[in-house]
Amino acid sequence: MSISARPSKLSLPQVNPGVSTVLEYLLLKFPAIGEATWRERMATGKVHRDDGSWITPASPFKPHLRVFYYREVASEPSIPFAEKILYRDEHILVAYKPHFLPVTPGGRYVNECLQQRLRKSTGIETLQAVHRLDRVTAGLVLCSLNPETRGLYHQLFKSRHIHKTYQAIAEIDGDKSLVGQQWDVKNRIEPSEQRFRMRVSEGDANSHSVIRCVQQTDTQALFELHPVSGRRHQLRLHMQSLGWPILNDRYYPVLQPLSPDDYTRPLQLLSKGFEFIDPVTNEPRRIEYDGDLELK
Repeated sequence: MSISARPSKLSLPQVNPGVSTVLEYLLLKFPAIGEATWRERMATGKVHRDDGSWITPASPFKPHLRVFYYREVASEPSIPFAEKILYRDEHILVAYKPHFLPVTPGGRYVNECLQQRLRKSTGIETLQAVHRLDRVTAGLVLCSLNPETRGLYHQLFKSRHIHKTYQAIAEIDGDKSLVGQQWDVKNRIEPSEQRFRMRVSEGDANSHSVIRCVQQTDTQALFELHPVSGRRHQLRLHMQSLGWPILNDRYYPVLQPLSPDDYTRPLQLLSKGFEFIDPVTNEPRRIEYDGDLELK
């Protein structure tokens, strides 16, 4: 059994969804977690208020009540790849995240995530990732170290005042030279029937990427990608829309059957670099991972 070292938290909604107790709300909020599990957690103090007092099965629902709980999984996978710290000052830390390692806890992962690994290695319990990167994608993640300036770095990503560079590899028809060509991809991305996938649909564009081919062989090409907007799975869908789905993508264009991770076939997508004006110092920052995806 793996138990989170730090609690997750949620605030009960202002409008009661028709429940009497906190337990009933948790069952509604997290349908995959059974009542017996929540009762066991409550009986051992793993569900509590912000003052540390325990929440019990009889605790009444109260709007805006903050609930703290400890996530646990029966068996947590161990990811056999290491992260690497590339930059650190008193406000931020930028690390390279390997393929298959989640950024934050979720699903089967409690402690085996970049955020928890970095907290353990640096001893900084206030460390927090300020943006997302898919578990199967490798590359740079920016973390906040100082809660007082954290909002400024969150705003960098929210306002799109940070320029990101990615790399991707796709299979191609080597009869045509692509090197030096550039594509301006704009389309509309919306959730699909499966909540974990997105799709391109008709309507006004809400996503934008600039994609350029920088290298190719007879069967593969290396692309440089610059997302202008930040929709979920945007780069994967934009590469697919050009006719070159990213190599080893298990979601697009066709959803593959659920199976264990194949560490020999990582998704060929890398978050390569960041450029931004530091909101604390007003100095320009350019942070880049020194590795590249390799063509075969």
